[in-house]
Amino acid sequence: MTKVAIAGVTGAVGQEFLELLAERKFPATSYKMLASARSAGKKMTFLGKEYVIEELTEKSFDGIDIALFSAGGSISKKYAPIAAKAGCVVVDNSSAFRMDANTPLVVPEINPEKIKEHKGIIANPNCSTIIGITPLWPLHKINPIKRLVVSTYQAVSGAGAQAMEELKVQAREYLDGKEVTKKAFIHQCAFNVFSHNSDIDENGYNVEEMKLVHETHKIFGDDSIAITCTCVRVPVLRAHCESINIEFTNPITPEEVTAIVSKAPGVKVVDDRKNNYFPMPLDASGQDDILVGRIRQDNSIAGNRGINLFLSGDQIRKGAALNAIQIAELLIK
Repeated sequence: MTKVAIAGVTGAVGQEFLELLAERKFPATSYKMLASARSAGKKMTFLGKEYVIEELTEKSFDGIDIALFSAGGSISKKYAPIAAKAGCVVVDNSSAFRMDANTPLVVPEINPEKIKEHKGIIANPNCSTIIGITPLWPLHKINPIKRLVVSTYQAVSGAGAQAMEELKVQAREYLDGKEVTKKAFIHQCAFNVFSHNSDIDENGYNVEEMKLVHETHKIFGDDSIAITCTCVRVPVLRAHCESINIEFTNPITPEEVTAIVSKAPGVKVVDDRKNNYFPMPLDASGQDDILVGRIRQDNSIAGNRGINLFLSGDQIRKGAALNAIQIAELLIK
């Protein structure tokens, strides 16, 4: 008997939760749909049953076993501890608890054993972290990674449904010669690329870049990996891309990397040099797997210890909703 609540059900990730719960036949006996007061009272149909969306309150989690949160950091900070105190296990998609020492930060393909350490809350990593490091973990286990240089090309889906709609509207406005409307981002996202829309730290890196650094260290359980990162927004609806330069401890060839990654769970190799066909967001969108390609030797690193690769993964799916649901599935097991 597993009773599930979804906090933030009307958002982009919340809607993806529903799609994946149905698709994966999640073994829940009942669902509770939660959102802000603005959406409370609205009706929605899920798995042939009509639900009334309820306002998220301190009483929302009485009798609930698992809560999937995707309602923003401030909401998580307020309500996740309340849910945990009520006996519910929260899988939180915000940044609120990721770096908390008492909260497991989990990618099921990498560190599922950490789930057992939860004290009522389990954190879902940032989307760019999940997508970037899932293919790296099997490589790191065989040949420890010394350094990563990561450049991300992040879809507007990372900023939510409003940002996705803004890209569509801006594209029409721009092509029609109209003034472009900006609400979700301070910069025009249509036909443009700009630094990720998170705050800049004193060190010159933005918050998104430092998330990838700190979260990778925590998930891998290895602070010795040197990581530098540059995150940008690109005019893509959904599915992030990342260019990753890897320096290994020992020599490794592209053929060895391909063989290892091709067997990794949640990863698919797309590396057709003859036809110049490699990972693209159009292909990654709607897919569970992270697409990996452009696997080649970095000849600037001595001793054949360097590898370049390029990947693409659906930010809303594996980068958010799917990872959370995989955690929930392991909780039940």
